[in-house]
Amino acid sequence: MAPGSDPSRVLMYLHGGGYCSGSILSHRRLVTEAGRAAGMRTLAVGYRLAPEHPFPAAFDDVLKAWRFLRELGIAASRIAVGGDSAGGGLTLALIRRLIELGEERPACAWVVSPWTDLTMSGATLVTKDAVDPIIHKAYLDELADAYLSVGMDRTDARVSPLYADLKGFPPILVQVGAAETLLDDAVRLAAAAGAVDVPVTLQIWPHMIHAWPLWNAHLEAGRRALISAGSFIRGHI
Repeated sequence: MAPGSDPSRVLMYLHGGGYCSGSILSHRRLVTEAGRAAGMRTLAVGYRLAPEHPFPAAFDDVLKAWRFLRELGIAASRIAVGGDSAGGGLTLALIRRLIELGEERPACAWVVSPWTDLTMSGATLVTKDAVDPIIHKAYLDELADAYLSVGMDRTDARVSPLYADLKGFPPILVQVGAAETLLDDAVRLAAAAGAVDVPVTLQIWPHMIHAWPLWNAHLEAGRRALISAGSFIRGHI
């Protein structure tokens, strides 16, 4: 917890890595600096990874982490949930599940370069392929195959929240780079949320690549993205 942070407010963060990699260590600086910008405590969730632990392991783990915070007596209205890439997808899937169960929602959601469509139908998977140095469709196909069971419906909202009923979601901040193949996953998510009257803020950062705030130590745009996210979260808690 950064000095001066409010201990009654928590950012619960779900790391990216395509459901197969990433950890609380790989994302430690990002989570720390996001908590500093938001002025609150952070909980980075080390959920189980595929292929050893395929769906629904990660989905179950993030719900368990949410309930852990609630059992500590932290009000849902004092919690923000965030994540990048696959962690962004898990963030949205968690909120959908809470609404389905009739439970209280977090105050807001923050997603960075979210992977929202495991059917891989986004147009920018093709149009941005030449400029994205990290994420390509063949790689995403391998990750999805490792995470999902054979024959699973890839439009299932628990793995592809783009196809979820987003009605009733709390305010969402979507941050995405203009130079990434998952740009369309973020843009379509924002449109779908806005269409059902969810307050949504879409930020498309010029020339940025997938999950660029990870490199905030050396990348000014990464630091500015985290400051912007911190301001958004503070404005809703």
